[in-house]
Amino acid sequence: MSNPPTLVIVTSSFPISGDGSEAAGAFVADLAIELSKLMRVRVVAPGRRTEREQWHEGIEIFRYQTPDQPLSTLKLWNPADAWRILKVMRAGRSTTAASLEDGSATHILALWALPCGEWARYCARKHDVDYSVWTLGSDIWSLGRIPIVKSFLRRVLQNARHCWSDGLKLAEDTKAIAGREVDFLPSTRQVMRARIEPLRTAPPYRLLFLGRWHVNKGADLLLEAIDLLNEDDWKRIEVLHICGGGPEQKLIESSVQRLKAAGRPVVLKGFLDRNFAEGAIASADWLLIPSRIESIPIIFSDAMKLQCPVVAMPVGDIPALLAQKPGGILSENLNAHSFHKAIKAALHSSPCQLSSGMTELATQFDLPEISLKIHHSLVGHA
Repeated sequence: MSNPPTLVIVTSSFPISGDGSEAAGAFVADLAIELSKLMRVRVVAPGRRTEREQWHEGIEIFRYQTPDQPLSTLKLWNPADAWRILKVMRAGRSTTAASLEDGSATHILALWALPCGEWARYCARKHDVDYSVWTLGSDIWSLGRIPIVKSFLRRVLQNARHCWSDGLKLAEDTKAIAGREVDFLPSTRQVMRARIEPLRTAPPYRLLFLGRWHVNKGADLLLEAIDLLNEDDWKRIEVLHICGGGPEQKLIESSVQRLKAAGRPVVLKGFLDRNFAEGAIASADWLLIPSRIESIPIIFSDAMKLQCPVVAMPVGDIPALLAQKPGGILSENLNAHSFHKAIKAALHSSPCQLSSGMTELATQFDLPEISLKIHHSLVGHA
């Protein structure tokens, strides 16, 4: 009887601290668990040091050392940062190679295209196995705009057995770079709880922003939009929770202090771990997504599963999803004034009327089904 296929997942997104700062990491962890029910799985993931650890039900983690700050915040033109980046590149590739040394792996799945896809491509060729790539918006819409990097990205995508993207438009844009077919496959987490409190039928409402305080996530646009709310608007808000952390921390903290001094019901919190994050979403009436750039944010699928409608910017696939079924309110334009109008519309709406639309949207983000699709694709070429 032959052994089941062994899959090596190579990723830059995986829980390290468990403080809630790794949203995509929680998805990769959940995906690894689901896939381990179907095949043998080991994971190459970032860590505080290079080491191996036994993880969930025998899944082995091969950690490569990364700096405390995210790679996305490092500047290549800064000599100190450039050295840190180079060390990560070397560590990731050598750790990926180490995960393949015993010869049991039959496929490598890179999450995401760069740098993990390049590590997978290099090591797959050395060890005579196939690899596949799953792209994020940052791969295509940020790194894909840099001419030299774009050539590396194209090579990684073209040589992969399968290529997936976690957004509909993202799949089209990935195809344009790769010159090959790219399939849509959404990233999503397992939700461990149900809604805590029923959605309210009338104000005052509980609002929530949960995410990285980064320019791409639009935290500054949210603050500008909030500043445009008038006294009547604030009477319709029981509380606005702003949770997360990131490069715009000073801006967020100073703005929240100013709002609180004016008597506004704003509560500032740091990153929430997974349990508290789900609880926050499950007890809110509206989730605010002011992002400048997204495909389908994981927090969107979290919200649909936890029956919390969204107020969102018209970016990525969110407009197409909300056009399918009503699961929230869409800003007309990508600016603070339009987002302010969308928040006002939410404050004058009844979120409970969106319940059926959210239930239907949630069915598109079934992690076991996503895992089965990956398994069938890989086994077919094992």
